[in-house]
Amino acid sequence: MKVWLDGKVRDPEQARIPVSDHGLLYGDGVFEGIRVYAGRVFQLPRHLERLRLSARAIGLELPHPLARLHAIVCETLSAFGRDDAYVRLLITRGSGPLGVDPTRCPEPRTICIATEVEIYSPEKRARGLDLITASLRRPAADALDPGVKSLNYLNSVLAKREARRRGADEALVLNAHGRVAEASVANLFALRGRELRTPPPEEGLLAGLTRARVAELASAFGIDTVEAPLRRLDLFASDEVFLTGTGVSLVVGVRSLDGQTLGSGRPGPFTEKLSGAFFELVEREGAPVVGLCASVP
Repeated sequence: MKVWLDGKVRDPEQARIPVSDHGLLYGDGVFEGIRVYAGRVFQLPRHLERLRLSARAIGLELPHPLARLHAIVCETLSAFGRDDAYVRLLITRGSGPLGVDPTRCPEPRTICIATEVEIYSPEKRARGLDLITASLRRPAADALDPGVKSLNYLNSVLAKREARRRGADEALVLNAHGRVAEASVANLFALRGRELRTPPPEEGLLAGLTRARVAELASAFGIDTVEAPLRRLDLFASDEVFLTGTGVSLVVGVRSLDGQTLGSGRPGPFTEKLSGAFFELVEREGAPVVGLCASVP
């Protein structure tokens, strides 16, 4: 692991922030998770643009222009020196006195982490994930907008904790109306016949960048993606269910929900086809780390 902090790339044990940082104290900040596959960074400009929008939504001024954030990601990855990596780019409100008042934090803080991550093993991906339905609901958008990728992930943390305590890999999170929002940190798709459905953003989910690209790939295979509300019951009626997201390694199939088999009980042929196509897309479109760093805008 390597960490960019205060203008310098450091080893993690030397990367320290004050306990007065509002990101630590109140979850006051935004972040992006970015993947590197085979030495290629995927969708960095889109990630940086979403970071900018998230910061704007919470009234947080970015401490650097996007071109500098681009360079910081490159510096951190170059120091890490691995062909496969996960980057976590964070902007916190910075340090300030105790109290939630953000206007008393004069200088936002930038942190960039490059590390290895394997959320699910190859064996787990091949077998498919086991899900449970979380007892906690996703907060309403007028309380905490899920479209803002903020540092406040407690709802997701608790959903994931419940899944692990109940012997599952991941949690299905419903909204206040009992409809599917997403998994704890991934978007969900359900295939039935020739129709691929995924919940719309207003159901309480972060419409992920991987989610959007999956819909494009599905269309290329002749399958139209429909944004429509999903009930838990709809998943049992589906032929295939899968999750998408940067953290879950793009596309991963689901084999069960609350102990009941979904589809065939293993990742289906369309899920596997999408997964393979996505890895080809990453290699085709991802920017080489060396070239990316040489062409910082």
